[in-house]
Amino acid sequence: MLLAHDLGTTGDKASLHDDDGRLIAAVTETYPTHFGSCGVVEQDPRSWWDAVGSATGRLLATADVSADRVRGVALSGQMMGLVLLGGDGEPVRSSLIWADTRSAVQCRRLVEALGMVEAYRILGHRLNPTYSLSKLMWVRDKEPDVFESARRMCLAKDYVVFKLAGVVATDPSDASSTNAYDQRDGRWSHDVLAAADLPVDLFPEIVPSTTVVGTVTASAAEATGLCPGTPVMMGGDGPMAAVGAGVVHRDDDAYVYLGSSSWVSKSALAPLLDLPAMRTMTFDHVVPDQFVPTATMQAGGGSLSWIADLVSGAQDADRDDHLLNASDDVPASADGLYFLPHLLGERSPYWNPNARGAFVDLGRHHGPAHLARAVLEGVAFNLATCIGAFREDGEQVDRVDAIGGGAASDVWLQIADVWDCTVRRRSVVEEANSLGAAVTASVGLGLLPDFSVARTLSTITAVFEPDPDRHALYAARHDRFLDAFRRLEPWFDGGPL
Repeated sequence: MLLAHDLGTTGDKASLHDDDGRLIAAVTETYPTHFGSCGVVEQDPRSWWDAVGSATGRLLATADVSADRVRGVALSGQMMGLVLLGGDGEPVRSSLIWADTRSAVQCRRLVEALGMVEAYRILGHRLNPTYSLSKLMWVRDKEPDVFESARRMCLAKDYVVFKLAGVVATDPSDASSTNAYDQRDGRWSHDVLAAADLPVDLFPEIVPSTTVVGTVTASAAEATGLCPGTPVMMGGDGPMAAVGAGVVHRDDDAYVYLGSSSWVSKSALAPLLDLPAMRTMTFDHVVPDQFVPTATMQAGGGSLSWIADLVSGAQDADRDDHLLNASDDVPASADGLYFLPHLLGERSPYWNPNARGAFVDLGRHHGPAHLARAVLEGVAFNLATCIGAFREDGEQVDRVDAIGGGAASDVWLQIADVWDCTVRRRSVVEEANSLGAAVTASVGLGLLPDFSVARTLSTITAVFEPDPDRHALYAARHDRFLDAFRRLEPWFDGGPL
């Protein structure tokens, strides 16, 4: 058996897999997120570790599997955040996670020092406040005592790896999500760190994703119920999701992830530089010598959860399903109602941390179902813009496989008529990241010769073909959606009075 943990935005998804990576059982342990004004989004790293311990115990008990049958543990985790560790290895403050955008001032200094285009060529990413580097600069500038007490920075799954194995390290997939990694040379960028005025020794060692980075310590075994000496491996959630979707080679189809954030992605043999627009970014894959060009929006499924919380109540466990079902029978953009899904600022395609969510053309006759439908269409419209960016760069996107929690919705996937491509739901949706982690562990342990088996570990359970008439209607509405953002962007950038 292989045990995988995916540290997402809302919780830890733990899953058991056989040695070939096939899913056996899965559980989820949730943890809280603090959302504040001015771009504040934080989580307590200790809650991740608590969730990993609880989920491990529940999973082994649910599957009736003894710990001595677990041959390896693989960690996947949310990317682009910041965890600062003190001399004792414990966090010195809460983590600024990927959605935190308060470091705009620090990011502007980096742009002035490096130039946006040159930085994009080095990093495969724009300089942006969503990344780890400017967050680290923000802590240094705003919380100097905290910064002085920090000895290492790392990312979410790196902290749990440290708690499991006592080793502080990261892998290329997650390193490429920090804005500090030279994607051309596969190392921390001396030029970028010099511009940030940060020492390289704050940053963890980078090891290949298939590396056994360490083994479960005695204290970690006591906390989790795992056996001491169990091998530990790791990778970032986006590239792990690509493996879970079977996207491990240049010739594989694109996939869309409908989770808290949402993205469209492919596998490639080299970084895709979307110049001059720089709408997309490229991560290192967990698959050796592969890259993952990606267009990510900040609040995909997170937008649906937000509207469900508002209109249905956070205590209703089935609130998302209720809203999805209700939204299937009401018009939104057909009635002129649009939603801009930029609740946490925006990455692709606008890269504007000041962007905000908005309902446009809201009328008294609109109810919860109309709002939910507008949210679903708004996310689909924004992802359509992202797919368009790939197509303009010469990438073929005729078929997209859907994973993530939102991929379970027929309503959402059929709204994707706007994408003008075949959309396929895979049999593993919410556990796709964990599946990718399990395959990576199997390759790292020598149980599998390569990543190609990932294509066989989930099946196609539903196919949604674009309807030409609906696509034509949605294409016109997509133009209006884009026009709404263009008109409101000056308002967003004006800031509060």
